[in-house]
Amino acid sequence: MMHHLKIYSEFFSAVCIRIKTFEVRKNDRNFQVGDSVCLHECDEEAEETGRHIKFIISYVLAGEGIKKGYVVLGIKSLSELSY
Repeated sequence: MMHHLKIYSEFFSAVCIRIKTFEVRKNDRNFQVGDSVCLHECDEEAEETGRHIKFIISYVLAGEGIKKGYVVLGIKSLSELSY
């Protein structure tokens, strides 16, 4: 499954250079390990800039310490996967 998500520029940049390797999201899409995520960069007005980057969900954290209905997604690029 491919999920298309908007992300603000400051966070998009951190994801691109792999400082930020996770996403916190409302789990309204039933995110699963192995799903693909396409992050679409948005400016301060939530308008898409045209830049995007794709990842695979490597981990889904929910429950203890995470607000109900939300998840922390571990994200990896295809080149980082070592199955």
